Amino acid sequence: MERLYFEIPGPDRKDDAVDYIREFYEYGSDINGAGGLHRYLDDYGGWLKKLEADYNRVPDEERVPARTYFLVRESDGRIVGMINIRLALNEKLRRYGGHIGYSIRPTERGKGYNKINLYLGLKICEKYGIDSVFMDADLDNPASWKTMEALGGVRIRQYFDDEFAHCTVFDYEIDVREALSEHKEYEKYVARQPE
Repeated sequence: MERLYFEIPGPDRKDDAVDYIREFYEYGSDINGAGGLHRYLDDYGGWLKKLEADYNRVPDEERVPARTYFLVRESDGRIVGMINIRLALNEKLRRYGGHIGYSIRPTERGKGYNKINLYLGLKICEKYGIDSVFMDADLDNPASWKTMEALGGVRIRQYFDDEFAHCTVFDYEIDVREALSEHKEYEKYVARQPE
């Protein structure tokens, strides 16, 4: 597997970011963990301002502080995934959505990249003092819930959500310290972001 790193979105990534989202449209795939980028394809600078506001947000019942990252492949600098990490949860996110939303671009799936995406995401959670991560996945998205299970995620609930997803949803909990200590095998796939 390739080596990957997180990159905070910046102005020089506009074309790459738009290309990332367009691929989801081309393949008819759901867009998750992109910090709303798909709503800013004609205003990338506005999206970067939104991300800064998201990061500095005071949590309330509508919104919570969050950090969005590109998952970048070291060998060619391509954005292969994204992740949105909520640094706090409100009542809605405690019921649906949880701490992390993520995605891998359709042409890069099946390569194990999302395990590294989640592993790096858990390292960010640890940095922000989040000890236990709550996540969910739709029944018809086994790649997502298998990724959570690969990093020690424990299924805590299964239910039909008729409010948000309108399908069967699996809720997972991940003990951050335990996941990171028991899955150090992923470290060899973690690259340092170039200066």
